[in-house]
Amino acid sequence: MNQVRMSGAAVEAIDLVKRFGDNTAVDGVSFVVPEGTVLGLLGPNGAGKTTTVRMLTTLSVPTSGTGRVAGHDIIQEPDAVRRSMGLTGQAATVDELLTGRENLRLIGRLSGLSRGYIRETSESLLERFDLTAAADRMAKTYSGGMRRRLDLAVSLIAAPPVLFLDEPTTGLDPRSRTELWEVLRGLVRDGTTLLLTTQYLEEADHLADDIVVIDKGRVIAAGTPTHLKDQAGAASVVLTLTHAADLGRAVELIRSCSPELHVEEASRRITAQADGLADMTRIGNLVESSGIPVDDLGLKRPSLDDVFLHLTGHRAESTDDATDTAEPETAGVSA
Repeated sequence: MNQVRMSGAAVEAIDLVKRFGDNTAVDGVSFVVPEGTVLGLLGPNGAGKTTTVRMLTTLSVPTSGTGRVAGHDIIQEPDAVRRSMGLTGQAATVDELLTGRENLRLIGRLSGLSRGYIRETSESLLERFDLTAAADRMAKTYSGGMRRRLDLAVSLIAAPPVLFLDEPTTGLDPRSRTELWEVLRGLVRDGTTLLLTTQYLEEADHLADDIVVIDKGRVIAAGTPTHLKDQAGAASVVLTLTHAADLGRAVELIRSCSPELHVEEASRRITAQADGLADMTRIGNLVESSGIPVDDLGLKRPSLDDVFLHLTGHRAESTDDATDTAEPETAGVSA
């Protein structure tokens, strides 16, 4: 497929293919990430997400196809691509025997930045990522969340316009994950373009403007988080009654506004298909006016598993066909 370069595109994948012998890890992946937006590259383990990122960041040479980062071709202009982007991998890559401040200054010097710029930017990043108090501690004493924040700060020392994040919150506790989400939102507000890989629809839902779903090396769906969840099925109103004896009467009431019902007698629960909050409010008011006591009422939307089951035929935690977990190629591309 020939893809015309779009004005304002920060990242473009154009028919990317990567084979390892007889195994095709990435099979014709194409997408565009507009400047100042977030693309979530979503897929199960082994889908081809990391291999796609490695090609776009010049760490792996495509078997065929190409890509552009900040307008630079990943094959023809690898040095320019590297100067235009930052990369944070699945595991923090900071030097554990250096302090947080020393890690930042080391990468700044390796990037050829001036001492004054490195000093000023390092302090700014330490403050931004809430690491000032720990700046002079060795990184090996940091918590997992602190290491991920330091790793992200290091990738930003040269102020790249594009940042690649490969499963940035894997292994973090819920609080650290939420804190990192806030940091990433701040980067986008300042104009940084993000491409993040994740297995978590919740994460993509919080951060991404658009999502590309990859499975077995191919793009199988693309759209906004809401669009993809809608594809997996309609929302449902879930009602739990106080007394099982009221089930029959409640079913008749609810069926008048939602004919598709599922009843679980053992748990006193009724699930009714709904279009959204308006239906939940309508059903709640109807049951309340009837005098039927209710323990719980809520709106259930398709989950991560629902989306993956709908799109791929298997659950999100499946690790079958894990073609993306052991790429033999580790050297970067030289200009």
